[in-house]
Amino acid sequence: MKWEENVRKVVPYTPGEQPHKAGIIKLNTNENPYAPAPGVARALAGLDAEQMRLYPAFPEETDLAKALADHYQIGTDQIFIGVGSDDVLSMAFMTFFQSDRPVFFPDITYSFYDVWADVYRIPYETKALDADFQIRPEDYRQPNGGVVFPNPNAPTGVLMPLESVEEIVRNNRDVVVIVDEAYIDFGGTSALPLIETYDNLLVVQTFSKSRSMAGMRIGFCMGQPKLIRYLNDVKYSVNSYTMNTAALALGVEAVRDKVYFGECCEKIRKTRAKAEEELAKRGFVFPKSCANFIFASHKSVPAREIFEKLKENDIYVRWWNKERIDNFLRITIGTDEQMEALYQALDRILKP
Repeated sequence: MKWEENVRKVVPYTPGEQPHKAGIIKLNTNENPYAPAPGVARALAGLDAEQMRLYPAFPEETDLAKALADHYQIGTDQIFIGVGSDDVLSMAFMTFFQSDRPVFFPDITYSFYDVWADVYRIPYETKALDADFQIRPEDYRQPNGGVVFPNPNAPTGVLMPLESVEEIVRNNRDVVVIVDEAYIDFGGTSALPLIETYDNLLVVQTFSKSRSMAGMRIGFCMGQPKLIRYLNDVKYSVNSYTMNTAALALGVEAVRDKVYFGECCEKIRKTRAKAEEELAKRGFVFPKSCANFIFASHKSVPAREIFEKLKENDIYVRWWNKERIDNFLRITIGTDEQMEALYQALDRILKP
């Protein structure tokens, strides 16, 4: 049809399956297996329905912005809040990656990056991870239109040391560098302190993983005030009221309860360590993970076969039919009970 000639056609991001079936074990989308902080439930129960008829406050003027600023010891003018980190990253792509030069990101990484680049018609170039799935800072020293990478990386879970992150930022002072820290709370050191030195650095985080709030869609980024002003200019040119009233209220409680937050992260780290032992005993190999998942390949049984047989047992993990990673499974760390069910299913699947 004639009108189709003017349609922007892209290959969309493919999320993990969201099966609506009772009794399944869902280890495929890196959700937190534990409930949000207790204060979130109390705040939810206390929401005033009358407030829903009004537009929400601008995010940077809310108690959530103040809570984040207090938690991270920065100014509210250094924080941008969006509808999940995907919204924040999408806005950042639209705002900062406007050069004719290609944006750089790893070849094995969060698979939304190339989608946004295609949607916004941003040229890009991927840089191959080494044989150990490590990002090589030297690959990011060529002229470019911007740099973005997760740390820890996804789907590998591999952490780049902070000095290597700084090396990339330092060697790209004429473009914006985005460090996507969706999983940083499960291991490693945040690049946040570097924003005081580098005015071209944007650090992105989310409530979806470590704060158990994937269903509320809250993400944020931190940087110097000028970067945040540019982001807000673009956001308010697209949609002024991106954050809903409930998310802004509940997010505050998720940030304030630092004890609960620390306990949940520690439980996941302990379960991850046990999972590494159990998977290794069953013939899996994997890079050291600093995220809430393990990126594992079996020594003799193809990943796709294990993936499909686990689904038959109502256990969902993530598998990609992509070059270099098509023999790997990304296994989200669940509760100890969920992981035990996984081990038992693997014993049935892998038996001689």
